[in-house]
Amino acid sequence: MDEYPYPMNEFTMHMNSDDKIVIEKTPVMTEPKNHLWKYNEDKILKDVEDYVTSTYCSHYCGHNEAYKNTQTIDLMAAKDLAAHFCQANILKYGSRYGDKDGRNKRDLMKVIHYAMLLLHFDGHYTRKDNGLTEFR
Repeated sequence: MDEYPYPMNEFTMHMNSDDKIVIEKTPVMTEPKNHLWKYNEDKILKDVEDYVTSTYCSHYCGHNEAYKNTQTIDLMAAKDLAAHFCQANILKYGSRYGDKDGRNKRDLMKVIHYAMLLLHFDGHYTRKDNGLTEFR
């Protein structure tokens, strides 16, 4: 596990006595963005962002070029089923954590992602058209 604060690298270049270029790597410690966080929240948020981004090109998207940005959840939203679907999946992935494939991180990423989607579909962060313009 990475130590806190996070190590970064700084590179310097110089010529040695044989007129060859030498590149040296020096670790540089950086401060966290938020000094109040102490439970790796910044790393967790980055992992969540990476996971959510990966879902936008997954097998849940349409294969036809016209529907490549359409996900299954969009179809459920068109029928007002998305919020209940998200809530059910939070229960599904939360309850199987530790049972199926052990205490795997992917199940928790799914719980977090479905919670984010539930915040959207329950109106906490909803766009004006709820993201359904592609169905009109």
